[in-house]
Amino acid sequence: MALELKNLYDDFRDPSTIKAYAKLIQEEANKLKKTINIMEVCGGHTHTIMKFGLPQLMPDNVKFIHGPGCPICIMPKERIDHAYVLAMQENVILVTLGDMIKVPGTNGSLQDARAKGADVRYVYSPMECLKIADKNKYKKVIFFAIGFETTTPMTAVLLNTVIKRDIKNIFFHINHVTVPEVMVELIDSRDEHVDSYNNQIDAFLGPSHVSVISGAKIYDKFPKQYKKPVVVTGFEPVDMMEGIYMILKQFTQQRCEMEIQYNRVVTYHGNITAQNIINKYFDKISLFKWRGLGNVPDSGLKLKDEFNSLDAEFLYKDILPIDEVEDHKLCICGDILRGMAHPDECTIFGTACKPSTPLGSCMVSSEGACAAYYKYGNLLKK
Repeated sequence: MALELKNLYDDFRDPSTIKAYAKLIQEEANKLKKTINIMEVCGGHTHTIMKFGLPQLMPDNVKFIHGPGCPICIMPKERIDHAYVLAMQENVILVTLGDMIKVPGTNGSLQDARAKGADVRYVYSPMECLKIADKNKYKKVIFFAIGFETTTPMTAVLLNTVIKRDIKNIFFHINHVTVPEVMVELIDSRDEHVDSYNNQIDAFLGPSHVSVISGAKIYDKFPKQYKKPVVVTGFEPVDMMEGIYMILKQFTQQRCEMEIQYNRVVTYHGNITAQNIINKYFDKISLFKWRGLGNVPDSGLKLKDEFNSLDAEFLYKDILPIDEVEDHKLCICGDILRGMAHPDECTIFGTACKPSTPLGSCMVSSEGACAAYYKYGNLLKK
């Protein structure tokens, strides 16, 4: 049964503002000469879109397409296999964040490794590694670090603390990735597998939490070089409605710009202190493989060579697998992450692949597009 608009508005924190923006969006949409496809890059935006039924509030000529989503969704099986192998080593405690523990690799997930006796723990803050290491002085604590620009400073702060305190039993496996480079990939890539020149992206909703750290300046290239407007938008429904309205205004006024909707938190230059500590410890790597997207140039980070003594990927390189691993043949997560398909177009969505038995990365994470569709898919109906 389709959700009624009254029910939607009742759940909003500011229903009168939502109603006003819905009306303004409709007025702007009436002026459009074509359908506008808006990609939300972040899984937090996808979650809001689905939870609050925003597609039901959109005119027929304004569509959402879903992007890379979250750092768990894009983690390739090869790196999950790294975590699994490290976790199975004697006297190792493998520590990571949130949903990462559930993502299946070649030999299973970190949850499976724990069932086999490995000491695998998930934390809400990297700094919790300090307590774990202090209570287990004769074990190696390996922090499997994940995340976009949002969480990278926290890893850098932990690293800084480990060095300053001369802690000998904390090590790092770095899997941090950056957003602008993959946005370029989604627009500009052309290879034997995917022709992104045929992408359907007209505009981007930029992730606000990433932008708090890096600054909105990282999106300047998209309106200037690629003619794709970007509006950096918060995660509340009213924020997203305003961001969508700002995008449509650009099209009806024949503008193409980077704008900040979430200006109560995001600035153009970002958090300089956070940027400095990231630059102190990390270098860009020439290629980082994104699950479903392939190798994306300059989109990943690694520890600088001077910190090899703390780098688990360097220290355990002789036992870590190097072979590339293909995803399940029926899984279309790659197309979903590129915004070229929706989760409900997958033949195994909601049947063989669901949150309790995920086959694809987009179903594993609570912020993945498939997980959002599975939980809130009834809100798509009009």
